[in-house]
Amino acid sequence: MAKIVTFGELMLRLAPNGYLRFFQNDQFQATFGGGEANVAVSLANYGMDSCYVTKLPKHAIGQGAVDSLRAFGVDTSKIVRGGERVGIYYLEKGASQRGSVCVYDRAYSAIQQAKPEDFNWDDIFDGADWFHFTGITPALGGDMVEICKQACQAAKAKGVKISCDLNYRGKLWTRDEARAAMTELCQYVDVCISNEEDAKDVFGIEAEDTDIYGGKLNHEGYKSVAKQLMDKFGFEKVAITLRTSISANDNDWAGMLYDGENYCFSKSYHLHIVDRVGGGDSFGGGLIYALLSGKDTQAAIEFAVAASALKHSIEGDYNRVSVSEVEKLAGGDGSGRVQR
Repeated sequence: MAKIVTFGELMLRLAPNGYLRFFQNDQFQATFGGGEANVAVSLANYGMDSCYVTKLPKHAIGQGAVDSLRAFGVDTSKIVRGGERVGIYYLEKGASQRGSVCVYDRAYSAIQQAKPEDFNWDDIFDGADWFHFTGITPALGGDMVEICKQACQAAKAKGVKISCDLNYRGKLWTRDEARAAMTELCQYVDVCISNEEDAKDVFGIEAEDTDIYGGKLNHEGYKSVAKQLMDKFGFEKVAITLRTSISANDNDWAGMLYDGENYCFSKSYHLHIVDRVGGGDSFGGGLIYALLSGKDTQAAIEFAVAASALKHSIEGDYNRVSVSEVEKLAGGDGSGRVQR
């Protein structure tokens, strides 16, 4: 069984019920989520040895975050305990032409104030096959760029494959800050995951003749983006998610995986969305599973996109699906008929 380590921030998610706006009533649903934690949960659901690393306070909210991962079988033994608070994000789900809104309250969180000496990466990567992080983690400030660099260096020293989802967040850092940090970190990365905006925001690499808001995606442009990313950093593979946003509820969803020779595009899914947060993370989890399972380039991108398509039907950050469910959809059964 392959062992995957993921590293990032686990946050408390507070969301109004259904499609209510903030404070339309006095109730919020409290759950947990975060980019790399979402990936860890997906991989645990697929039967992988999934280990998540972060820093969380010792109080009850921090323990609740840990317990949310343990419920799925994620290894939480390497989580560092300390600090004062768990980061929070408030989510207002969009509907029709009203887009979703995320408001972050993550300043001074335990992971943001973590120090390099908090993490023994040699021990963490003992027996590991894969390491995954996103561009959100180094963007948190403090020593996080250096901590991510040390993690990547330790992973490389042990022969561990590294994947990174660029995940640019303009609320956390500027494009210039992102470019400087991610240019340094991406030299260690084997598999890069991006979307139609991240490559442009972080590295200035843009798909030509594409209008993500008008529903026009140019496959040749994305081939160029993938090749430019690979040429710049020497990645083994580049995966790009392709989302056409028709409304907050309806998207078309597909992906592309480039392995240096082949540009493989998945089938496209028309999604009627229940919850899109974590959709990209479920793609990453699906891709890592597929590659570690020995799937070829076409099969890997089909599995990753199908996994993510299913996530859009599930409330919360975590993707609660099995390998068999993903493979059924990837194989062409998207009818949604009752299973008896």
